[in-house]
Amino acid sequence: MFNRILIANRGEIALRIIRAAKELGIKTVAVYSEADRNSLHTQFADEAVCIGKANPQESYLNISAIISAAEITDSDAIHPGYGFLAENYHFAEICESCGIKFIGPKIENIKTMGNKTEARRFMAKHHIPIIPGSKGNVASKEEALNTANKIGYPLIIKAAAGGGGRGMRICHSDVRLLSSFTTARSEAEAAFGDGNVYIEKYIEAPKHIEAQIAADNYGNVVFLGERECSIQRRHQKLIEESPSPAVNKKLRRKIAEYALRGAKSIGYSNVGTIEFLLDTKTQKIYFIEMNTRIQVEHTVTEEVTGIDLVKLQIMLAAGEKMPSKTEMTENKKHAIECRINAEDPEKNFIPSAGKIEALYTPGGFGVRVDTHIYSGYSIPPFYDSLLAKLIITTKSRSESIETLKRALSEFVVEPIKTTIPLHQRIVEDPVFIRGEYTTHFLDRFLEERSE
Repeated sequence: MFNRILIANRGEIALRIIRAAKELGIKTVAVYSEADRNSLHTQFADEAVCIGKANPQESYLNISAIISAAEITDSDAIHPGYGFLAENYHFAEICESCGIKFIGPKIENIKTMGNKTEARRFMAKHHIPIIPGSKGNVASKEEALNTANKIGYPLIIKAAAGGGGRGMRICHSDVRLLSSFTTARSEAEAAFGDGNVYIEKYIEAPKHIEAQIAADNYGNVVFLGERECSIQRRHQKLIEESPSPAVNKKLRRKIAEYALRGAKSIGYSNVGTIEFLLDTKTQKIYFIEMNTRIQVEHTVTEEVTGIDLVKLQIMLAAGEKMPSKTEMTENKKHAIECRINAEDPEKNFIPSAGKIEALYTPGGFGVRVDTHIYSGYSIPPFYDSLLAKLIITTKSRSESIETLKRALSEFVVEPIKTTIPLHQRIVEDPVFIRGEYTTHFLDRFLEERSE
């Protein structure tokens, strides 16, 4: 097992990793930017090292500064969390070359799955359904038009190297395709340093379903259930739940089959998530991408399985075998997570930075709050807007919704604008209550409210 882990991240995920490491008897090192000097992860870690200015390029994305911090603190492993460098295979290579263990999958896993075009090609080769689209990157407008002619509209342009909705455009005509192609490439280049894009058929009524898997270095791979992540704003998830209200036993077996086959075929190790789109009109499931890291929404899987996924990451990276109890048994719980973001939903989700003057987090049976904020904490304007994750776990989905309503009514973060009022409206919506929502739910929900 490791002696000391450096956490190359910030916010609630840094705290989450510190807690898991401490329970395993491992020392922790926090790195922080000048803007995060007073963040809780710097106080709860055994050591803390400032690695640069507020701009992420000068701190949390500064590989040389992070490696230097690891070396001066004698850290033998680095946990990247999610975002920042978590899926940067170059960073993982540098860690390994410096004799520092990267807590994540093999470098070749990150490299192959990090490029969505290559990931699609790989999965199709192993007979896992993919959405019809271009065979690889699309390099010109002429090639884009030829692809559109083959697969038909509507279609979607996607960045090959990234996610989060950047470099992504939906097109219903040749005119829209031509006008969007250059814009999507430019946006992808600016966001990921890679302007390559590919084209897929656009599914009009999809659900976003993801499969949690875990694998050790000895060929053992397990499926830990699915998560429903269809409530999204600009392709960024807001509410997640497990199990999905749209997945029955037959479909769950199919998702598990594809996820396990994909992970085994790539020789995957550690924790990962394979994401699918479910076409609600045909009930067909399609691979879309794989995230070779811990997910923000890993908490709902933890709650329904009773497995600490962050501890599992660390243990697998240390070369331990999959624990015998790490398996998906018949699920008798339901968990829902709401992301509490510092954004104003009434003003097109504009970020809301500033000082928190009053904070109260809800409690009670089945209520979990993962957060790094505290009363008096000043939210910096330089990073992701996630403030907290509210996770509810009960015996049934209907009971979880009722507990969620109560917990949201107790959650106070003032005077910061947050997504709490939006969540309160969503959980009262009949479509959400019935579990019939798709990835288009939030856009339509907000349009109806503005009319």
